[in-house]
Amino acid sequence: MKTGLALFVCLVTLAWGWDVLSVAAPAGATGPWILRQQGLYLSGLLSIALMSLAMLLATRPVWLEGPLGGLDRVYRTHQWAAILAGASAVLHWFIELSSDLLKAIIGRTGRWPKENYSGWHEGLRDLAKDLGEWALYAVLAMLLLTLWQRFPYRWWRILHRLMPLLYLTLAFHAVLLAPAGYWRQPVGLLLALLIGGGVYGSVCSLRGRIGQARQFAGEILAVTPSAPDVLGVRCRLDRRWPGHRPGQFAFVSFADHEGQHPFTIAGADRGDREVSFAIKALGDYTSRLRGQLAAGQPVTVEGPYGRFDFARRNVDAQQIWIAAGIGVTPFLAWLEALQARPDDAPAAELHYCSRDAETDPFVTRLRSLCSSLPTIRLQLHSARQGQQLGAAQLVAGKDDRRPAEVWFCGPQGLADALRDGLRAAWRGRLSFHQEAFVLR
Repeated sequence: MKTGLALFVCLVTLAWGWDVLSVAAPAGATGPWILRQQGLYLSGLLSIALMSLAMLLATRPVWLEGPLGGLDRVYRTHQWAAILAGASAVLHWFIELSSDLLKAIIGRTGRWPKENYSGWHEGLRDLAKDLGEWALYAVLAMLLLTLWQRFPYRWWRILHRLMPLLYLTLAFHAVLLAPAGYWRQPVGLLLALLIGGGVYGSVCSLRGRIGQARQFAGEILAVTPSAPDVLGVRCRLDRRWPGHRPGQFAFVSFADHEGQHPFTIAGADRGDREVSFAIKALGDYTSRLRGQLAAGQPVTVEGPYGRFDFARRNVDAQQIWIAAGIGVTPFLAWLEALQARPDDAPAAELHYCSRDAETDPFVTRLRSLCSSLPTIRLQLHSARQGQQLGAAQLVAGKDDRRPAEVWFCGPQGLADALRDGLRAAWRGRLSFHQEAFVLR
Protein backbone atom coordinates (compact mmCIF):
# COMPACT_ATOMS: atom_id res chain seq x y z
CA MET A 1 0.00 0.00 0.00
CA LYS A 2 2.74 2.46 0.99
CA THR A 3 4.84 1.51 -2.02
CA GLY A 4 1.91 1.94 -4.39
CA LEU A 5 1.05 5.38 -3.02
CA ALA A 6 4.71 6.44 -3.14
CA LEU A 7 4.92 5.41 -6.81
CA PHE A 8 1.70 7.29 -7.54
CA VAL A 9 3.05 10.47 -5.93
CA CYS A 10 6.31 10.07 -7.87
CA LEU A 11 4.38 9.71 -11.16
CA VAL A 12 2.42 12.91 -10.53
CA THR A 13 5.58 14.74 -9.46
CA LEU A 14 7.45 13.57 -12.57
CA ALA A 15 4.64 14.84 -14.79
CA TRP A 16 4.83 18.21 -13.04
CA GLY A 17 8.64 18.18 -13.35
CA TRP A 18 8.42 17.50 -17.09
CA ASP A 19 6.37 20.66 -17.48
CA VAL A 20 8.80 22.69 -15.33
CA LEU A 21 11.79 21.58 -17.42
CA SER A 22 10.16 21.89 -20.84
CA VAL A 23 8.35 25.22 -20.41
CA ALA A 24 10.34 28.35 -19.62
CA ALA A 25 9.21 30.60 -16.80
CA PRO A 26 7.52 33.83 -17.90
CA ALA A 27 9.84 36.74 -18.65
CA GLY A 28 10.55 38.85 -15.61
CA ALA A 29 9.64 36.21 -13.00
CA THR A 30 12.37 35.77 -10.39
CA GLY A 31 13.46 32.97 -8.04
CA PRO A 32 11.23 33.30 -4.94
CA TRP A 33 8.12 34.01 -7.00
CA ILE A 34 8.90 31.13 -9.36
CA LEU A 35 9.32 28.76 -6.41
CA ARG A 36 6.04 29.94 -4.91
CA GLN A 37 4.13 29.50 -8.14
CA GLN A 38 5.53 26.05 -8.92
CA GLY A 39 4.94 24.99 -5.30
CA LEU A 40 1.34 26.14 -5.70
CA TYR A 41 0.98 24.09 -8.89
CA LEU A 42 2.60 20.95 -7.44
CA SER A 43 0.65 20.99 -4.16
CA GLY A 44 -2.62 21.57 -6.00
CA LEU A 45 -1.82 18.86 -8.53
CA LEU A 46 -0.97 16.33 -5.81
CA SER A 47 -4.11 17.18 -3.87
CA ILE A 48 -6.56 16.71 -6.74
CA ALA A 49 -4.65 13.64 -8.03
CA LEU A 50 -4.75 11.89 -4.64
CA MET A 51 -8.38 12.87 -4.10
CA SER A 52 -9.23 11.48 -7.57
CA LEU A 53 -7.51 8.23 -6.64
CA ALA A 54 -9.46 8.08 -3.37
CA MET A 55 -12.77 8.60 -5.20
CA LEU A 56 -11.97 5.88 -7.73
CA LEU A 57 -10.95 3.40 -5.03
CA ALA A 58 -14.21 4.10 -3.17
CA THR A 59 -16.06 2.25 -5.98
CA ARG A 60 -14.63 -1.05 -4.62
CA PRO A 61 -12.87 -2.10 -7.84
CA VAL A 62 -12.57 -5.88 -7.64
CA TRP A 63 -9.84 -5.89 -10.31
CA LEU A 64 -7.51 -4.15 -7.85
CA GLU A 65 -7.89 -6.82 -5.15
CA GLY A 66 -5.13 -8.89 -6.75
CA PRO A 67 -2.48 -6.17 -7.14
CA LEU A 68 -3.21 -4.58 -3.74
CA GLY A 69 -3.85 -7.81 -1.82
CA GLY A 70 -7.57 -7.57 -1.08
CA LEU A 71 -10.35 -5.03 -0.69
CA ASP A 72 -9.21 -4.25 2.84
CA ARG A 73 -5.94 -2.98 1.35
CA VAL A 74 -7.88 -1.10 -1.32
CA TYR A 75 -9.76 0.73 1.42
CA ARG A 76 -6.61 1.48 3.38
CA THR A 77 -5.09 2.94 0.21
CA HIS A 78 -8.28 4.96 -0.26
CA GLN A 79 -8.03 6.25 3.31
CA TRP A 80 -4.36 7.24 3.07
CA ALA A 81 -4.82 8.80 -0.37
CA ALA A 82 -7.54 11.01 1.16
CA ILE A 83 -5.32 11.91 4.12
CA LEU A 84 -2.40 12.83 1.85
CA ALA A 85 -4.77 14.77 -0.40
CA GLY A 86 -5.90 16.77 2.63
CA ALA A 87 -2.29 17.44 3.67
CA SER A 88 -1.44 18.59 0.13
CA ALA A 89 -4.51 20.84 0.11
CA VAL A 90 -3.40 22.47 3.38
CA LEU A 91 0.07 23.05 1.90
CA HIS A 92 -1.56 24.48 -1.25
CA TRP A 93 -3.61 26.87 0.88
CA PHE A 94 -0.59 28.08 2.87
CA ILE A 95 1.43 28.64 -0.30
CA GLU A 96 -1.46 30.66 -1.70
CA LEU A 97 -1.45 32.82 1.45
CA SER A 98 2.34 33.34 1.20
CA SER A 99 1.90 35.98 -1.48
CA ASP A 100 1.43 38.78 1.05
CA LEU A 101 4.49 37.64 3.01
CA LEU A 102 6.66 37.68 -0.12
CA LYS A 103 5.40 41.13 -1.03
CA ALA A 104 6.38 42.38 2.42
CA ILE A 105 9.86 40.83 2.25
CA ILE A 106 11.01 41.29 -1.37
CA GLY A 107 8.31 43.45 -2.92
CA ARG A 108 6.26 42.87 -6.05
CA THR A 109 9.22 42.86 -8.42
CA GLY A 110 9.61 39.52 -10.20
CA ARG A 111 6.06 38.30 -9.56
CA TRP A 112 4.71 35.49 -11.74
CA PRO A 113 2.34 37.23 -14.17
CA LYS A 114 -1.30 36.27 -14.08
CA GLU A 115 -2.80 34.52 -17.09
CA ASN A 116 -5.13 36.87 -18.93
CA TYR A 117 -8.71 35.76 -19.50
CA SER A 118 -11.81 37.72 -20.29
CA GLY A 119 -15.57 37.46 -20.30
CA TRP A 120 -17.31 34.33 -19.10
CA HIS A 121 -14.03 32.39 -18.71
CA GLU A 122 -12.73 34.89 -16.16
CA GLY A 123 -16.05 34.76 -14.34
CA LEU A 124 -15.89 30.96 -14.17
CA ARG A 125 -12.34 31.11 -12.81
CA ASP A 126 -13.41 33.48 -10.05
CA LEU A 127 -16.31 31.17 -9.20
CA ALA A 128 -14.01 28.13 -9.22
CA LYS A 129 -11.58 29.87 -6.87
CA ASP A 130 -14.28 30.79 -4.35
CA LEU A 131 -16.00 27.39 -4.48
CA GLY A 132 -12.66 25.59 -4.17
CA GLU A 133 -11.78 27.49 -1.01
CA TRP A 134 -15.04 26.62 0.73
CA ALA A 135 -14.88 23.00 -0.48
CA LEU A 136 -11.36 22.79 0.96
CA TYR A 137 -12.60 23.84 4.39
CA ALA A 138 -15.34 21.20 4.23
CA VAL A 139 -12.92 18.45 3.14
CA LEU A 140 -10.51 19.27 5.97
CA ALA A 141 -13.37 19.17 8.49
CA MET A 142 -14.41 15.77 7.10
CA LEU A 143 -10.82 14.54 7.35
CA LEU A 144 -10.59 15.57 11.01
CA LEU A 145 -13.86 13.76 11.80
CA THR A 146 -12.54 10.65 10.04
CA LEU A 147 -9.37 10.66 12.16
CA TRP A 148 -11.38 11.32 15.35
CA GLN A 149 -12.41 7.74 16.04
CA ARG A 150 -14.82 8.74 18.83
CA PHE A 151 -17.07 10.57 16.40
CA PRO A 152 -20.18 8.32 15.95
CA TYR A 153 -19.93 6.15 12.84
CA ARG A 154 -23.59 6.69 11.91
CA TRP A 155 -23.15 10.46 11.69
CA TRP A 156 -19.79 10.11 9.97
CA ARG A 157 -21.37 7.89 7.32
CA ILE A 158 -24.09 10.49 6.62
CA LEU A 159 -21.54 13.30 6.33
CA HIS A 160 -19.29 11.13 4.18
CA ARG A 161 -22.03 11.03 1.53
CA LEU A 162 -21.19 14.67 0.80
CA MET A 163 -17.68 13.79 -0.38
CA PRO A 164 -18.64 13.21 -4.05
CA LEU A 165 -20.17 16.70 -4.22
CA LEU A 166 -17.11 18.22 -2.56
CA TYR A 167 -14.84 16.35 -4.96
CA LEU A 168 -16.78 17.57 -8.02
CA THR A 169 -16.43 21.13 -6.70
CA LEU A 170 -12.67 20.72 -6.27
CA ALA A 171 -12.36 19.10 -9.72
CA PHE A 172 -14.12 22.16 -11.19
CA HIS A 173 -11.64 24.33 -9.28
CA ALA A 174 -8.66 22.32 -10.60
CA VAL A 175 -9.75 22.28 -14.25
CA LEU A 176 -10.50 26.02 -14.37
CA LEU A 177 -7.39 27.14 -12.47
CA ALA A 178 -4.80 24.76 -13.93
CA PRO A 179 -2.30 26.55 -16.20
CA ALA A 180 -3.48 26.62 -19.80
CA GLY A 181 -0.14 25.14 -20.89
CA TYR A 182 -0.77 21.98 -18.88
CA TRP A 183 -3.28 20.72 -21.43
CA ARG A 184 -0.52 20.53 -24.05
CA GLN A 185 1.80 18.53 -21.77
CA PRO A 186 1.81 14.98 -20.28
CA VAL A 187 0.75 16.51 -16.97
CA GLY A 188 -2.49 17.65 -18.59
CA LEU A 189 -3.23 14.17 -19.95
CA LEU A 190 -2.54 12.63 -16.54
CA LEU A 191 -4.71 15.24 -14.82
CA ALA A 192 -7.57 14.61 -17.27
CA LEU A 193 -7.40 10.83 -16.72
CA LEU A 194 -7.33 11.17 -12.96
CA ILE A 195 -10.19 13.66 -12.81
CA GLY A 196 -12.15 11.44 -15.20
CA GLY A 197 -11.70 8.53 -12.77
CA GLY A 198 -12.64 10.71 -9.83
CA VAL A 199 -15.78 12.00 -11.57
CA TYR A 200 -16.75 8.41 -12.41
CA GLY A 201 -16.39 7.43 -8.75
CA SER A 202 -18.39 10.46 -7.63
CA VAL A 203 -21.25 9.76 -10.04
CA CYS A 204 -21.35 6.08 -8.99
CA SER A 205 -21.56 7.15 -5.36
CA LEU A 206 -24.26 9.78 -5.92
CA ARG A 207 -26.36 7.31 -7.90
CA GLY A 208 -25.94 4.61 -5.26
CA ARG A 209 -24.29 2.22 -7.72
CA ILE A 210 -21.18 1.30 -5.71
CA GLY A 211 -21.15 -2.46 -5.33
CA GLN A 212 -24.65 -2.74 -6.80
CA ALA A 213 -23.73 -5.55 -9.19
CA ARG A 214 -22.45 -7.62 -6.25
CA GLN A 215 -25.48 -7.15 -3.98
CA PHE A 216 -27.73 -10.11 -3.25
CA ALA A 217 -31.03 -10.19 -1.42
CA GLY A 218 -31.80 -12.89 1.10
CA GLU A 219 -33.40 -13.68 4.41
CA ILE A 220 -32.22 -14.53 7.88
CA LEU A 221 -32.64 -18.24 8.66
CA ALA A 222 -31.49 -18.25 12.26
CA VAL A 223 -30.14 -15.92 14.94
CA THR A 224 -28.13 -17.69 17.65
CA PRO A 225 -26.35 -16.03 20.58
CA SER A 226 -23.15 -18.10 20.72
CA ALA A 227 -21.63 -16.06 23.57
CA PRO A 228 -22.69 -13.11 25.75
CA ASP A 229 -21.15 -10.68 23.24
CA VAL A 230 -21.24 -12.73 20.01
CA LEU A 231 -24.27 -13.23 17.78
CA GLY A 232 -24.43 -15.92 15.12
CA VAL A 233 -26.53 -15.02 12.06
CA ARG A 234 -27.25 -17.56 9.30
CA CYS A 235 -28.72 -16.32 6.00
CA ARG A 236 -29.83 -17.75 2.68
CA LEU A 237 -29.20 -15.60 -0.41
CA ASP A 238 -30.84 -15.54 -3.83
CA ARG A 239 -29.84 -17.81 -6.67
CA ARG A 240 -27.36 -15.33 -8.14
CA TRP A 241 -24.99 -15.69 -5.17
CA PRO A 242 -21.67 -16.86 -6.70
CA GLY A 243 -20.37 -18.58 -3.57
CA HIS A 244 -17.33 -17.60 -1.54
CA ARG A 245 -13.84 -18.74 -0.71
CA PRO A 246 -12.96 -19.45 2.94
CA GLY A 247 -11.65 -16.31 4.63
CA GLN A 248 -13.60 -13.81 2.52
CA PHE A 249 -15.92 -11.15 3.93
CA ALA A 250 -19.05 -9.33 2.81
CA PHE A 251 -20.87 -6.07 3.43
CA VAL A 252 -24.12 -6.82 5.23
CA SER A 253 -27.17 -4.58 5.55
CA PHE A 254 -29.96 -5.60 7.90
CA ALA A 255 -31.75 -2.24 7.56
CA ASP A 256 -31.44 0.50 4.94
CA HIS A 257 -31.12 3.31 7.47
CA GLU A 258 -28.13 1.63 9.15
CA GLY A 259 -26.12 1.15 5.98
CA GLN A 260 -23.62 -1.63 5.29
CA HIS A 261 -21.14 -3.16 7.70
CA PRO A 262 -18.32 -5.61 6.86
CA PHE A 263 -18.32 -9.06 8.49
CA THR A 264 -16.18 -12.11 7.77
CA ILE A 265 -18.10 -15.10 6.42
CA ALA A 266 -17.73 -17.61 9.25
CA GLY A 267 -18.04 -20.87 7.38
CA ALA A 268 -17.14 -22.80 4.26
CA ASP A 269 -19.19 -22.64 1.07
CA ARG A 270 -21.40 -25.75 0.80
CA GLY A 271 -23.11 -24.73 -2.42
CA ASP A 272 -26.47 -24.12 -0.73
CA ARG A 273 -26.34 -20.29 -0.89
CA GLU A 274 -26.14 -20.09 2.89
CA VAL A 275 -23.69 -17.75 4.62
CA SER A 276 -23.08 -17.32 8.32
CA PHE A 277 -21.64 -14.43 10.30
CA ALA A 278 -20.32 -14.27 13.86
CA ILE A 279 -20.95 -10.68 14.96
CA LYS A 280 -19.25 -9.38 18.08
CA ALA A 281 -20.74 -6.46 20.01
CA LEU A 282 -17.97 -3.90 19.45
CA GLY A 283 -20.04 -0.71 19.20
CA ASP A 284 -23.52 0.78 19.33
CA TYR A 285 -24.68 -0.83 16.08
CA THR A 286 -23.45 -4.37 16.72
CA SER A 287 -24.63 -4.22 20.35
CA ARG A 288 -28.20 -3.44 19.24
CA LEU A 289 -28.43 -6.32 16.76
CA ARG A 290 -29.17 -8.94 19.42
CA GLY A 291 -32.56 -7.38 20.11
CA GLN A 292 -33.37 -6.45 16.52
CA LEU A 293 -32.68 -9.52 14.35
CA ALA A 294 -34.97 -12.50 13.95
CA ALA A 295 -35.48 -15.37 11.51
CA GLY A 296 -37.45 -14.39 8.42
CA GLN A 297 -36.18 -10.82 8.23
CA PRO A 298 -34.70 -9.60 4.91
CA VAL A 299 -30.98 -9.04 4.49
CA THR A 300 -28.78 -7.66 1.71
CA VAL A 301 -25.27 -9.03 1.30
CA GLU A 302 -22.65 -7.49 -0.99
CA GLY A 303 -19.61 -9.51 -1.91
CA PRO A 304 -17.76 -11.67 -1.50
CA TYR A 305 -14.54 -9.71 -1.13
CA GLY A 306 -11.07 -10.32 0.26
CA ARG A 307 -7.88 -12.28 -0.34
CA PHE A 308 -7.40 -13.76 3.13
CA ASP A 309 -7.23 -17.23 1.61
CA PHE A 310 -4.88 -20.03 2.66
CA ALA A 311 -4.85 -21.22 -0.96
CA ARG A 312 -2.53 -18.25 -1.60
CA ARG A 313 0.04 -19.48 0.91
CA ASN A 314 3.67 -20.10 0.08
CA VAL A 315 3.94 -23.89 0.13
CA ASP A 316 7.64 -23.69 0.99
CA ALA A 317 7.15 -21.47 4.04
CA GLN A 318 6.54 -22.45 7.65
CA GLN A 319 2.88 -21.72 8.37
CA ILE A 320 1.85 -19.81 11.50
CA TRP A 321 -1.84 -18.95 11.85
CA ILE A 322 -2.90 -16.54 14.60
CA ALA A 323 -6.47 -15.70 15.61
CA ALA A 324 -7.56 -13.46 18.45
CA GLY A 325 -11.15 -13.05 19.64
CA ILE A 326 -13.67 -12.67 16.82
CA GLY A 327 -10.69 -12.82 14.42
CA VAL A 328 -11.12 -16.59 14.59
CA THR A 329 -13.93 -16.47 12.00
CA PRO A 330 -11.83 -16.72 8.80
CA PHE A 331 -9.87 -19.62 10.30
CA LEU A 332 -13.11 -21.44 11.12
CA ALA A 333 -14.02 -21.11 7.45
CA TRP A 334 -10.58 -22.46 6.46
CA LEU A 335 -10.89 -25.47 8.77
CA GLU A 336 -14.44 -26.23 7.63
CA ALA A 337 -13.36 -26.13 3.98
CA LEU A 338 -10.58 -28.63 4.72
CA GLN A 339 -12.91 -31.18 6.36
CA ALA A 340 -13.90 -32.58 2.95
CA ARG A 341 -10.27 -32.85 1.81
CA PRO A 342 -8.02 -33.28 4.85
CA ASP A 343 -5.09 -34.40 2.71
CA ASP A 344 -4.89 -30.84 1.36
CA ALA A 345 -4.37 -29.38 4.82
CA PRO A 346 -0.90 -27.83 5.20
CA ALA A 347 1.38 -28.31 8.17
CA ALA A 348 0.56 -25.29 10.31
CA GLU A 349 0.43 -24.00 13.87
CA LEU A 350 -2.89 -22.40 14.73
CA HIS A 351 -2.71 -20.09 17.75
CA TYR A 352 -5.98 -18.88 19.24
CA CYS A 353 -5.87 -16.05 21.78
CA SER A 354 -8.93 -15.90 24.03
CA ARG A 355 -9.99 -14.00 27.14
CA ASP A 356 -11.04 -17.23 28.82
CA ALA A 357 -10.53 -20.51 26.97
CA GLU A 358 -12.67 -22.40 29.51
CA THR A 359 -15.83 -20.50 28.57
CA ASP A 360 -15.03 -19.46 25.00
CA PRO A 361 -17.59 -21.08 22.64
CA PHE A 362 -15.11 -21.12 19.75
CA VAL A 363 -12.65 -23.36 21.57
CA THR A 364 -14.85 -26.47 21.36
CA ARG A 365 -15.47 -25.87 17.68
CA LEU A 366 -11.78 -25.32 16.95
CA ARG A 367 -10.83 -28.53 18.74
CA SER A 368 -13.45 -30.50 16.85
CA LEU A 369 -12.37 -29.18 13.45
CA CYS A 370 -8.64 -29.64 14.15
CA SER A 371 -9.13 -33.21 15.43
CA SER A 372 -9.68 -34.42 11.86
CA LEU A 373 -6.74 -32.38 10.51
CA PRO A 374 -3.61 -33.88 12.09
CA THR A 375 -1.21 -31.54 10.27
CA ILE A 376 -2.72 -28.51 12.01
CA ARG A 377 -1.61 -28.09 15.62
CA LEU A 378 -3.97 -26.03 17.74
CA GLN A 379 -2.49 -24.01 20.60
CA LEU A 380 -4.71 -22.01 22.97
CA HIS A 381 -3.67 -18.88 24.84
CA SER A 382 -6.10 -17.86 27.57
CA ALA A 383 -5.60 -14.38 29.06
CA ARG A 384 -7.53 -15.31 32.21
CA GLN A 385 -5.10 -18.14 32.86
CA GLY A 386 -2.15 -15.78 32.28
CA GLN A 387 -1.24 -17.18 28.87
CA GLN A 388 -0.08 -14.32 26.65
CA LEU A 389 1.15 -14.99 23.14
CA GLY A 390 4.49 -13.43 22.25
CA ALA A 391 6.87 -13.52 19.32
CA ALA A 392 9.37 -15.62 21.28
CA GLN A 393 6.83 -18.47 21.57
CA LEU A 394 6.18 -18.42 17.84
CA VAL A 395 9.87 -18.48 17.00
CA ALA A 396 10.76 -21.28 19.42
CA GLY A 397 11.51 -24.52 17.64
CA LYS A 398 11.36 -22.96 14.16
CA ASP A 399 14.10 -22.93 11.55
CA ASP A 400 14.95 -19.24 11.09
CA ARG A 401 16.81 -20.10 7.88
CA ARG A 402 13.56 -21.13 6.20
CA PRO A 403 10.94 -18.55 5.22
CA ALA A 404 7.93 -18.20 7.48
CA GLU A 405 4.42 -17.04 6.68
CA VAL A 406 2.03 -15.60 9.25
CA TRP A 407 -1.71 -15.27 8.72
CA PHE A 408 -3.17 -12.99 11.38
CA CYS A 409 -6.68 -11.81 12.21
CA GLY A 410 -7.19 -9.93 15.46
CA PRO A 411 -6.52 -6.64 17.27
CA GLN A 412 -4.06 -4.25 15.65
CA GLY A 413 -2.00 -3.84 18.83
CA LEU A 414 -1.27 -7.57 19.02
CA ALA A 415 -0.44 -7.63 15.30
CA ASP A 416 2.10 -4.83 15.69
CA ALA A 417 3.79 -6.46 18.68
CA LEU A 418 4.08 -9.87 17.02
CA ARG A 419 5.13 -8.53 13.63
CA ASP A 420 8.09 -6.58 15.02
CA GLY A 421 9.41 -9.55 16.98
CA LEU A 422 8.94 -12.01 14.13
CA ARG A 423 10.61 -9.79 11.56
CA ALA A 424 13.62 -9.46 13.81
CA ALA A 425 13.82 -13.26 14.08
CA TRP A 426 13.42 -14.08 10.39
CA ARG A 427 15.32 -11.06 9.02
CA GLY A 428 13.65 -10.56 5.65
CA ARG A 429 12.23 -14.07 5.29
CA LEU A 430 8.82 -13.36 6.87
CA SER A 431 5.51 -12.74 5.11
CA PHE A 432 2.81 -11.27 7.36
CA HIS A 433 -0.76 -11.43 6.05
CA GLN A 434 -3.37 -9.51 8.01
CA GLU A 435 -7.05 -8.79 7.57
CA ALA A 436 -6.90 -5.00 7.87
CA PHE A 437 -10.35 -3.85 6.88
CA VAL A 438 -11.68 -0.57 8.28
CA LEU A 439 -14.37 1.75 6.94
CA ARG A 440 -12.80 4.94 8.35
